[in-house]
Amino acid sequence: MGVIIEAKNIHKSYGDLEVLKGVDITISESDIISIVGPSGAGKTTLLQILGTLDKPDNAPNTELVIDGVSVKKMNDKALAKFRNQKIGFIFQFHQLLPEFTALENVCIPAFINKSSVSKAEKKAKELLDYLGLSKRYHHKPNSLSGGEQQRVAVARALMNDPKIIFADEPSGNLDSESAEQLHRLFFKLRDEFKQTFVIVTHNRELADMADKKLTMIDGKISH
Repeated sequence: MGVIIEAKNIHKSYGDLEVLKGVDITISESDIISIVGPSGAGKTTLLQILGTLDKPDNAPNTELVIDGVSVKKMNDKALAKFRNQKIGFIFQFHQLLPEFTALENVCIPAFINKSSVSKAEKKAKELLDYLGLSKRYHHKPNSLSGGEQQRVAVARALMNDPKIIFADEPSGNLDSESAEQLHRLFFKLRDEFKQTFVIVTHNRELADMADKKLTMIDGKISH
């Protein structure tokens, strides 16, 4: 398997606060990587930069290559399109739109990618069926359990067949049984669809299940 993410000398400061202090990270295709460490170590900041939601500081020799493409010089519009097609996100707070049904929420990335309604809905139903939500198409988030809401968020992340899924504390709001189901699901998805997962987590079981566990301390990856 080739390298899917290559990040070199990633720095990030907010005012006087230096959050990332020169991070180097290489991630191979179809790997599940967990990132652990104390609060304030820079885990979420790193995840957002690797996921192109935020940009690194303009330090010398900084490089970020995702799926063979150097994203550092992309403008915002090109970056948004690249992100929509290549990357999926799962957050601790599922961030479903409350006024939309499960099916409508899952379709959103496809609509951004200019997919037709019929094609998007067909794919969304396949994903919801796969995730055991075939009877929940037309339920809005407030009538779904926490575990169901998070699985809808997983379906949404998978909608455009992304190469990489970034997850930030994905099981942080779930009871232990739902969390365990979600963790098993990540490995099943990787095995079936060959996606790469980068997961920031405080959940020790999930962190230890990963192919590779990276520990962040004080803005750097500790070796």
